[in-house]
Amino acid sequence: MSNGEKLLQREPVQRVQNALREAGLDTAIRALSETARTAQDAARSLDCELGAIVKSLVFRAGDKAVMALIAGDRTCDTDALREVLDLPDELDRATPEFVRAETGFTIGGVAPLGHVSPVPIAIDASLARFVTVYAAAGHPHCVFPATFDDLMRATGATASERIAN
Repeated sequence: MSNGEKLLQREPVQRVQNALREAGLDTAIRALSETARTAQDAARSLDCELGAIVKSLVFRAGDKAVMALIAGDRTCDTDALREVLDLPDELDRATPEFVRAETGFTIGGVAPLGHVSPVPIAIDASLARFVTVYAAAGHPHCVFPATFDDLMRATGATASERIAN
């Protein structure tokens, strides 16, 4: 079994593959030889535009996790994210331990679906400019391709043009 095949057998990656299937997406997770821990790494590995990489950013709102799916060439506007998701609490940066406890994924491989607990999600509408976007799939070396519409439907995310600059 190759290293790529071993990565695809890991529990977090399988959880993402199952969530993709349950959402009706017929897409295969790809194991990359290079890391996709950052958007720049993923774009380089996939030979695609930086903006086509979906950054899964987790924030802490009180004792709950919230997620923003942001294009790789943009930054998240947390004030707008809080408004879009109608959150009463200020957003704080989530610790790696909090991210793992709330999503079941380690930073660098946080997928936009397949979480161990429900997480409210907003998606950067600018991702729609790409035919295919690539999101983390449960491990820093694993990604999956999707269309913007499929990703939005599969995650139940609220689309917004305001959450990214």
